[in-house]
Amino acid sequence: MSLAAAVGVFLIDKPVGVTSFAVVQKLRRLLGIKKVGHAGTLDPFASGLLILCTGREATKHIDAFMTGRKTYQAVLQLGQETETLDPEGSVTAVRPVPELTSENIAALLPEFVGPQLQAPPAYSAAKHQGKPLYHYARQGIMIEKAAKPIEIYSLDLNGYDANTARLSFTVSCSRGTYIRVLAADIGRKIGCGAHLTDLRRTRSGGFAVEEAFDGGLLFSEGITQTALLAGMLTVEQALAATKEKTLQ
Repeated sequence: MSLAAAVGVFLIDKPVGVTSFAVVQKLRRLLGIKKVGHAGTLDPFASGLLILCTGREATKHIDAFMTGRKTYQAVLQLGQETETLDPEGSVTAVRPVPELTSENIAALLPEFVGPQLQAPPAYSAAKHQGKPLYHYARQGIMIEKAAKPIEIYSLDLNGYDANTARLSFTVSCSRGTYIRVLAADIGRKIGCGAHLTDLRRTRSGGFAVEEAFDGGLLFSEGITQTALLAGMLTVEQALAATKEKTLQ
């Protein structure tokens, strides 16, 4: 296969427990191409849509593919806070959860919708002096970065289980939004703290996870270049999808 045949955009449904970098590395090996970039990563505990660009002609458009709204399905655990604001960190606080109903929760969620400022969490890939914040946090050094403008376009409750004190919601937001921070903010508003336990990205700009290649198959023995290339978008197709969604 020529390298030219592998230049394009790949939509991958990343499975839980795999790093975004591992998906990038796997794509490099399967396609035999070094120039592979991503249009936004997902944490190992999260799943869903990854947009990967292969070849210089595709990677130079990464910023265009990162624009647009992101949609996530999320699950939040009330009553427990963790150092990373997600399941990968140690529990730092446990508090009793007040009696709540779905109606109570649905009534307060609109308070989090709209333009706002949000600072990246200490355990994140945001950079400080050329290194990600998690580099410092793992050494016990918590760097506070200035808050940046983001926007929550919609926030809908999918359900609340009073027995487990877990609530699930769908959020549509701008680029640069940390759902972990949103989860912690909701927990503080309720008064018992919270952390994110599950996260799945279902949309990014003009792309949906339903269109994506099953990322679990990337790591199976039977995966072939042919199967992978069958789902590749040309750069022109990807740019057209992004433009179309932007105009809607």
